[in-house]
Amino acid sequence: MVGREPDSPPAAVPLPPPGPEVPGQPEAPSPVPGAPEPRPSTVGPRGDGESSTEAVERFGSPEVARPKSDIHCLTIVGQIEGHLVLPSQNKTTKYEHMVPQVVAVEMNPDIAGLLVILNTVGGDVEAGLALAELLATMSKPTVSLILGGGHSIGIPIAVAANHSFIAPTATMTIHPIRLSGLVIGVPQTYEYLDKMQDRVVRFIVTNSKISEGRLRGLMFRTGELARDIGTVLVGEEAVQEGLIDEVGGVSGALERLRALIASRPPKGSRPS
Repeated sequence: MVGREPDSPPAAVPLPPPGPEVPGQPEAPSPVPGAPEPRPSTVGPRGDGESSTEAVERFGSPEVARPKSDIHCLTIVGQIEGHLVLPSQNKTTKYEHMVPQVVAVEMNPDIAGLLVILNTVGGDVEAGLALAELLATMSKPTVSLILGGGHSIGIPIAVAANHSFIAPTATMTIHPIRLSGLVIGVPQTYEYLDKMQDRVVRFIVTNSKISEGRLRGLMFRTGELARDIGTVLVGEEAVQEGLIDEVGGVSGALERLRALIASRPPKGSRPS
């Protein structure tokens, strides 16, 4: 009877040499033959754990450039939301979000200038005027740029900057303050609106080159708007009327802001 040879033992699987031990950390488990390799952690372009897919969904681009700069960009788009919350389908800019940003720019020593981008239909008069007053009283250079439209209460915000730009195709609608809905106490309401109108007119005239008479003439012009009184100015027309300083785009606005920053006296220096 011929005996069988014993089965040979399975070949040993070579293991990678152990790496240097780090004090205080547990040893890494040895890989198991045949087990799937662990997936690397997904880190997005910003390094904060956001994947490229999430970046595309949020920003429309797999990479979001975030260069370090001493210029802060503040965007005011849609309708300026004030004391009343607007419906969710409205594109809004909440002024309670804008006020802390402007104050932070003023306080931050690393920020030298502020660029304000506007594409707004207007909105709450007191909220818009509050933002305009805040921008007008900043010590740091400010430049505004109207893209699309800077209508209604967006006009004081645009002229509040040290220098204002408007795109060639952008528009500005000048009209008196209006109310919609039930009005109780008509004489008192009219007097309040008249005083508020004077505040807006006085601010625009103080911070631009237009005269009060011309502004009120544009504001109460009839026949141009379909169901209202007022005037629509397009690009160069706003410059010719003295509301806006210059026609241009983002490159011109940044160049002007850089010039204002360079001409600003160093902090702590005394005027000659």
